[in-house]
Amino acid sequence: MAKRGGFPGGMPGNMSNLMKQAQRMQRQMEESQKELETKEFSAKAGGGAVEVVVSGKKEITKVVLSEEAVDPEDIETLQDLIMAAANEALRQVEEANSELMGKMAGGLGGLGGGLPF
Repeated sequence: MAKRGGFPGGMPGNMSNLMKQAQRMQRQMEESQKELETKEFSAKAGGGAVEVVVSGKKEITKVVLSEEAVDPEDIETLQDLIMAAANEALRQVEEANSELMGKMAGGLGGLGGGLPF
């Protein structure tokens, strides 16, 4: 007859230790996220004519335009360059965030040998 309650085959490791590991990982993730938010990501477009700097919080903190990029007769090109540089800088933030999450997810294997699914 099967036992009532609990997990079939028993729970791997001590539940208290698992909770401590989870809390430690959560603190590490929060610290890493704060560190990422303080970083800046920079991208250039138009051969360096436009530079956009974005914070780890995904906020544009700086836009630098060279004089040759500012042509009153061709505003559309300037707009395109700003957009291209901003999108590239934001992509860099996303890449850094994904890398951080991947490292954190890799640590989940220590919580009882990984997930069964």
